[in-house]
Amino acid sequence: MDRRNQSRARTLKSARILLNHHQSVINCVVRNLSPTGACLKVETTFGIPDRFDVLFDMDKSIRPCRLIWHDDKQIGVEFATDDDVAAA
Repeated sequence: MDRRNQSRARTLKSARILLNHHQSVINCVVRNLSPTGACLKVETTFGIPDRFDVLFDMDKSIRPCRLIWHDDKQIGVEFATDDDVAAA
């Protein structure tokens, strides 16, 4: 059952997960994208925390994210709102 509030557009764009105050990077591929979240393909989900930033190579934007789900090589993220970032 799909619980997303908005449909996502399929895509294959490069991005980077930024960790440790942007000192560590995990390369990833954006598989689908919506205004509220994304599915990211990674080599492994090991070591990816519950909250992190994603740098989208296509427009150089950085979005704070919250991990919603994961399997071996993919993660689903929700883009954090200003309230989420302030509470973290």
